[in-house]
Amino acid sequence: MASFFAVRHAQPPAPRVHGFALWQLGFRPFYLLASAFAALSIAVWAAQFSGWLPLAYLQGPLWHAHEMLFGFLLAVIVGFLFTAGRNWSGRPTPTGVPLAALVALWLAGRVLVLTPLGWTAALVNAAFPLASAIALAVALVGARNRRNYFFVGLLLLMSAAALAFHLSVLGVVTLPAWIGIQLALDILLFIMAVMGGRVIPMFTNNGVPGAGATSRPGIERAALGGALALLAADASGLPPSAVGAVAIAAALAHLGRWLLWRPWKTLANPLVLVLHLAYAWIPLHLALRALASQGWVAPSLATHALTVGAAGGLVIGMMVRTARGHTARLLRADRVDTACFVLVLLAALVRVLVPLVAPSQTLVAILGSAVFWTCGFGLYALRYGPVLTRPRLDGNPG
Repeated sequence: MASFFAVRHAQPPAPRVHGFALWQLGFRPFYLLASAFAALSIAVWAAQFSGWLPLAYLQGPLWHAHEMLFGFLLAVIVGFLFTAGRNWSGRPTPTGVPLAALVALWLAGRVLVLTPLGWTAALVNAAFPLASAIALAVALVGARNRRNYFFVGLLLLMSAAALAFHLSVLGVVTLPAWIGIQLALDILLFIMAVMGGRVIPMFTNNGVPGAGATSRPGIERAALGGALALLAADASGLPPSAVGAVAIAAALAHLGRWLLWRPWKTLANPLVLVLHLAYAWIPLHLALRALASQGWVAPSLATHALTVGAAGGLVIGMMVRTARGHTARLLRADRVDTACFVLVLLAALVRVLVPLVAPSQTLVAILGSAVFWTCGFGLYALRYGPVLTRPRLDGNPG
């Protein structure tokens, strides 16, 4: 991890940090709030699902999908990019008051979708990824860090997807609201494909001597190209048969990529193993998308393979790793960390595989998965809340 987040330019000695440290770096508030929100929002979703909590603006599945993508996952992505962006460029990303302002904007988005203020909710939820993109661009462009410019573009696309979603809900455009959700899912897939390819083989070789994780340029191009092709197919409205063909080709590329990383070598290292297990859900997601395009499985199974399995697993693994590494703690998962990993991955297994093999048990699977998910991210929030609000153990800023 040290090499991935290595600062590119020498920095003068900084004063030691004391006291409350939540606003020291982007991962701190966004990881803490995202983990708490991941746990609490499922309780809200369960209340909606049961008919106990009718909402004035977004209803049921639309609220759930919006908040998981533009609430929980987008917060994690921004926290990660602000942390990594500072080290990629050697330039500061938002801290202190500017960071708190962005967090307030994110929080406002979570509250507004519970109210009748649809237009305000639309503008605020589109503004958060837009403002985050601008903040990231200031650091990357200032350092001419061209390799990572595309992350700015992806945040801008997330802003556009959020706006498209809300304009559809408000009746301004005739496209279904789910188009914005699907485009956001495709952007999420591409982000995970890029970052997974950068960090998983490196963490494997650094954390497991002799693991021999490798990559092949042809497979890398096929995997990333397949993810982009799927985004293009969905954006252009290709027929389901064409989308299915793209998805199955991408699934094979991502499966080959994953096998080259030799995941079986990481069984004794939970901090690395969780990333491999999470990434395995990407080819499964793509295969399920291909099957869903033919009407053979429910599309929700493919969606949750990506969001609960791949994204949930990668998020919990990276949140533990970042919280440890960036607070000068040992990069080794303890029993509590491992419990977080197991709970989130169990949520994915129950949510996807149980309805796949026993459709009559779908309701039980949804509720069981919600319990595992809530416990996994709730446990992280309780465990790492004090870590994320206190200074690094070595007293350095960050």
